[in-house]
Amino acid sequence: MPSLNILVVQRLSDKQTNMISEIGPDIKVTICKKYEAINYIADTDILITWGQHDIRELLPKANRLKWVHALSAGVDNLLSPELINSNITLTNSRGIHGIPMAEHVLAMMLTFTRAINQTHESQKAKFWQHFSLEELYDKSIAIIGLGSIGREIAKRAKCLGMKVLATKRTMTQEIFVDKLYPMDQLPHLLSSADFVIVTLPLTEQTKELFSLEMFRNMKKSAYFINVARGAIVNEADLITALEMGVIKGAALDVFEQEPLPETSPLWEVENLIITPHIAANSPYYIDRALKLFIENLSKFYNDSEMLNIVNKQVGY
Repeated sequence: MPSLNILVVQRLSDKQTNMISEIGPDIKVTICKKYEAINYIADTDILITWGQHDIRELLPKANRLKWVHALSAGVDNLLSPELINSNITLTNSRGIHGIPMAEHVLAMMLTFTRAINQTHESQKAKFWQHFSLEELYDKSIAIIGLGSIGREIAKRAKCLGMKVLATKRTMTQEIFVDKLYPMDQLPHLLSSADFVIVTLPLTEQTKELFSLEMFRNMKKSAYFINVARGAIVNEADLITALEMGVIKGAALDVFEQEPLPETSPLWEVENLIITPHIAANSPYYIDRALKLFIENLSKFYNDSEMLNIVNKQVGY
């Protein structure tokens, strides 16, 4: 195989860079910032970037580009018509986010059941106050979109004695799931759940899937947690659902506009926990993403079938 030029729009350590270079004798790795990529793209065969990056301005000059790998699972901003209609292969890093995201979801559920937010506010006010507490044991959790992340959540929820429900496009045997539902039974599933966890990809079908009508299917005592994509939720409807008591509480890690503007009414909703898109954050993130990329690079180098190829028409 001729030489391969790999452009990485992400800071890497020397060790990480060397791990990529060692796959083949003629691999050259260039690391740059996003705004510098235009200076290197003409000679680039493989681009490593993030799914939230818009690379449309690079594509007219990317005459050698064969493959784009997203360090994230989501590829929303990469999927321009120019890339979709090209012969460029797109892969993502799905499958590496399960551990930190599952721990984040557990943290949010325990924050609700153990009144962590309220007790912390009391601590700051130096006020000794008891709150009504709950247990996760024997509660029902509904995982909307059972992929690799959902399975990690299901595994941990099961260990806590929860009843695990989930949706999936295809019905399969799932060791940590008590009952699996097709998406067309979502309203029925929501009515049974104490916690609703969204781990769906963002597509035309899932955009604003959670509207006020959908929230009305949930228990008034239920909590809603979104760690997927902000646009899956109609944020104005969620605010209404919370303020009207349609559901008891919610936790959002993702938003339609990020960073969340200071003017957003979401900041003022008392029974809502906001985190700044950190559910997947981990000190091991880049190592895990590169391990997946390097496995794919070996397959690419040897003309084998690659992992995590994104169907550019459907977005995942």
